[in-house]
Amino acid sequence: MPEKVIENNRVSVIGEIISGFTFSHEVYGEGFYVVNVAVSRLSEQQDVIPLMISDRLIDVHQDYQGCTVEAAGQFRSYNRHEGLKNRLVLSVFVREIRFMEKFTDYTKTNQIFLDGYVCKQPVYRKTPLGREIADLLLAVNRPYAKSDYIPCIAWGRNARFASGFRIGTRIQVWGRVQSREYTKRLSDT
Repeated sequence: MPEKVIENNRVSVIGEIISGFTFSHEVYGEGFYVVNVAVSRLSEQQDVIPLMISDRLIDVHQDYQGCTVEAAGQFRSYNRHEGLKNRLVLSVFVREIRFMEKFTDYTKTNQIFLDGYVCKQPVYRKTPLGREIADLLLAVNRPYAKSDYIPCIAWGRNARFASGFRIGTRIQVWGRVQSREYTKRLSDT
C-alpha cells in the first residue's frame, strides 16, 4: 500500500556532512540515524541542521564527513523527555539524498515550505536594535492524525502582520531552516 503523501511540509538543504551517524530509533526493522549538515548562508555564517535518515537510504557505517549532500524531505518535531522537562527536537526527515560536487550557489541551499495552523498566540516584540520580530508556533499535519509543531520567526513587516494571527489560523510559510546556539537569560524576578 503506498504511503499517503501530503505536500504541506517540504524542505531541501544542501550542505557538508560534519558528523558521524548517531542511532536514533528503529521502526519495523528500519533503523533511523541522525547526522549533522553545515549549510552555508550568503552571510558566510553556517546553520547546523540535523538530518534524520533511514539506514535504507545510506550506509550509516561509512564516514561521509566533508562530503556535500542534497537532502529533501520534511521538517519534523518530537518531544524528548529530559528529567521533568520536555525538549522540542527538530530535524529534517530525509526522503531523498544525493551526493554532490562542491556547491557554490548558496541562494538554493536551504528552502522550506510549511502549510499549517497557528497553535499558540504569536509573540510580537522588537530586538534591542529595533527590528520587529514575531515568534509563531505552527502545527503542520501529517497523515494518520499526527502533527509536527514547528517554531517559526517572522521579521520586519511580516512580523507586524503575523502578530495579528489568531490560534487556529491556517497559514503558509516559505523560508529557511536556521539553527543557533544561545544561552537563555532569566530575570531575577
